[in-house]
Amino acid sequence: MGVDRLALITPSIKAVGIAITSEDHREIARLRRSEPWFTAGLAAFEAIVAGADTQDDWQAVAPFFYGRWDATARAHQAAEGGQRNEVAAAAFAAEGAFDPDATRAALAMFAAPVLLLSGALDWALGPRPAAAYAGLFPDAELVVQAGGGHYPWLDDADRFAATVAAFLR
Repeated sequence: MGVDRLALITPSIKAVGIAITSEDHREIARLRRSEPWFTAGLAAFEAIVAGADTQDDWQAVAPFFYGRWDATARAHQAAEGGQRNEVAAAAFAAEGAFDPDATRAALAMFAAPVLLLSGALDWALGPRPAAAYAGLFPDAELVVQAGGGHYPWLDDADRFAATVAAFLR
């Protein structure tokens, strides 16, 4: 039994060795410049890039991960800490946990259709890295959900569900 179809929703880029650069982050962030939290969020991002970050800075950049910084997004972000297994997260990202060359070689031979879905405002993945990721598969469809962040099912649940359902048919 094999995989008939694979849907990757805002996947991590670590395993395949694709980087999202500080300039990628800035480009996506600039799309949010009319948001009331933008100035504080961008300043916090620059502190993070400079290595002078605080926990408050990480809280200030949280809105960049969502297509809309509304009550739903704030509740989702507030619940994140209670849903994260720090031991598992550390193991996932541990030194040597990934072999990007081997992973890329395996993906190049993956014959089933792949949907890679990212949000246009996805600060963790971003449209450019998402396109590079989709390009690793021989049969991939990249969908960049307009107005979507890293959690596109929160930003437009109907569009998200319709896209994934159409692919899985």
